[in-house]
Amino acid sequence: MLLFIVGIGLFFSIRLKFLQFSKFATWNNLTLGQIFKAGKPGDGAVTPFQAFCTAMAATAGVGNLVGVTSAIILGGPGAIFWMFIAGVFGMATKYAEILLAIQFRKRNEKGEWVGGPMYYITEGLGPKFKWLAVCFAVFGALCAFGIGNMTQINAAAGAIETMLIDLDIIAASKAAGYSHIKLALGIVLAALVGIVIVGGFKRIGDAAEKLVPFAGIFCIAGSIIAIIINADQIGPACVMIMKGAFNNNAALGGVFGYTLMQAIRFGVARGVFTNEAGLGSAPIAHAAADVDHPVKQGFWGCFEVFADTLIMCTLTAFVVLTSGVYTGPDTAMNATQMVSAAYKESFGIFGSVFMAMAVLIFAYCTTLSWSLYGVRCFQYLTKGRGTRLYLFIFSLCVVAAAVMQLTLAWDIADTLNGLMAIPNLIALGALSGVVIKLTREFFSGRT
Repeated sequence: MLLFIVGIGLFFSIRLKFLQFSKFATWNNLTLGQIFKAGKPGDGAVTPFQAFCTAMAATAGVGNLVGVTSAIILGGPGAIFWMFIAGVFGMATKYAEILLAIQFRKRNEKGEWVGGPMYYITEGLGPKFKWLAVCFAVFGALCAFGIGNMTQINAAAGAIETMLIDLDIIAASKAAGYSHIKLALGIVLAALVGIVIVGGFKRIGDAAEKLVPFAGIFCIAGSIIAIIINADQIGPACVMIMKGAFNNNAALGGVFGYTLMQAIRFGVARGVFTNEAGLGSAPIAHAAADVDHPVKQGFWGCFEVFADTLIMCTLTAFVVLTSGVYTGPDTAMNATQMVSAAYKESFGIFGSVFMAMAVLIFAYCTTLSWSLYGVRCFQYLTKGRGTRLYLFIFSLCVVAAAVMQLTLAWDIADTLNGLMAIPNLIALGALSGVVIKLTREFFSGRT
């Protein structure tokens, strides 16, 4: 599955002549350069930047912090190299997904633009492939409870609990098993999520537009400062990453062959988890953008993966590796504890507070956006019926996620990610000609 995801990204990169690099100036100008130029969106639509923020809210979740650290723990430092590679190819994949979402979107009964894999499968491939669209919608509706709910809230609850322990507000013994504090946090977050998601896409987009830029700047600035504090360890960290990514010691070939596979597996898996390229989730948000050409919104997909994986995830990895906690004596730390300890090495006790606040904001934003993805998939299946029931169950799962085991949450998310990606990747391959045609037409019209 992971090879399939990366393979699609490589395929589009080649067919699009590595657009993510060759057209860097163009897509940068049409994304960052347009943020403050957007006018009022048309009926049933949001601005391209709001659509981006909604998608980025889902993308830039705890995977940027906990997911990256989990990849290092499970696959070694070499996993970061493969995460980076997955991000590079993922830029082309997400570009293609979003382009197709705009090209084949429709108006729903409320006059809102709706789109995503379930629509470009049926509209692009024809009614005989509706079963594939239904498969995506089923997996998407379920996946929202994993990648967009359980892993996010679970990590946030763990980070808050770690912060309270570090501040001596609660005893360390509270960390084991059931925790009233986690339960209370889950109830509060469920209420905050419910207040926003009942307002639909417009309210989610408004919240994302305000929260995502703040969260991104907050996390990037903190990570850069932490790396500067441990600047003397940047070189050794780079060596660890490259050695882990290409270790070919013949004397221990079997062991290192396994190690290399683990690095690739978890690097790519966590890369896919954090940037969501190939899953088909982000196109659901981008489909509502008020834009006059599919390629223009597709460029926001390039920028989305670039900012998420190539910048934010890479910075987190270097915070962990330069801090020394990965090679330290405590080998029993889970991902949340390790990344928190890494920031504490740089910022002292404030590092725990920084980590908790970053994870909490990211988790909240991601949960909001994934509630939209889940609802859109559910509405496709039920023709708009039962939305409130779905959102009520989604909110209840926020409470459950706060007290469940982290390992189970990640396993569920990885499994559902794979199932969700299969129909989308098939459609991307089948509709690749549309992507190439529209891209060529766009650039030929500009010259």
